[in-house]
Amino acid sequence: MGRVGVDLYPNELETPLRAVRTFTRYVGGFAGNVVTGLARLGVRTAIVSRVGDEGHGEFVRDFLERERVDTRFLAVDPYWQTPPTFCEVWPPDRFPLTFYRKPTAPDWQLSPDDFDAEEVASAPVLYATGTGLAQSPSRETTLGALRAHRGTTIFDLDWRPQLWEDPSEYPALARSAVAAADVVVGNEGEVAAAQLGERPRRLILKRGPRGTTLYDGDEEVDVPVYPVRVVNGLGAGDAFAAAIGHALLRGMSLLEGVRRGSVAGALVAAQLACAEAMPTLDELEGAP
Repeated sequence: MGRVGVDLYPNELETPLRAVRTFTRYVGGFAGNVVTGLARLGVRTAIVSRVGDEGHGEFVRDFLERERVDTRFLAVDPYWQTPPTFCEVWPPDRFPLTFYRKPTAPDWQLSPDDFDAEEVASAPVLYATGTGLAQSPSRETTLGALRAHRGTTIFDLDWRPQLWEDPSEYPALARSAVAAADVVVGNEGEVAAAQLGERPRRLILKRGPRGTTLYDGDEEVDVPVYPVRVVNGLGAGDAFAAAIGHALLRGMSLLEGVRRGSVAGALVAAQLACAEAMPTLDELEGAP
């Protein structure tokens, strides 16, 4: 559940946006990336979001359907257009994003009327993110779905202050979502921004090149990064999240999910695209 749109990645790497002449279009956004990652791992998955009634929205839907993603709950917004996101690529660790989501975007208009609440509540795993809390009615829709869900809820803190009209609203809303979640995912900056106070029982703390720390009850385990030559770090976290969900659905431990997620994220970081770079199960399990 959440953000989906089109990513426009430069064909000229290590070039400022003002100087880039040509781009390649991909599907992007947390929801678009994670559903693709899950589908490529063999998981039956659906996206709960909105796109515009235009060519970019059709591009998103066509791509996801080719990936065998269920798009019944990908609503068409009659007014707001599918948002593009422009990226600069400066490996290994600088990937500035320029979002076009003001004053709003279709996925921020997500309402309970856009999906079957019972079907979503009964799904084995539900993903949601902090970006979905930035505006109403997506804010209330996201929190309602998290609270109603009867399976495993995975909440990605996804702190992007430039997408909030009032960033000071984020901590309280993030804490509300965390309280309804079974697994919380975020990097050190996101955890600090959420001002969580007491640590969630199951927290996956992403620490960049220092790897990941899993807090699972009283257990604390560090998982190292999987080494690759980074091309574009964007989307790596979404591949990470998809691999975790796949592992839990297959009865693996959360720790094994984090280990597999680290590999999946690295495989995406070694490529330019996000959704189109998500690994298949053979690629994930075949990584040395």
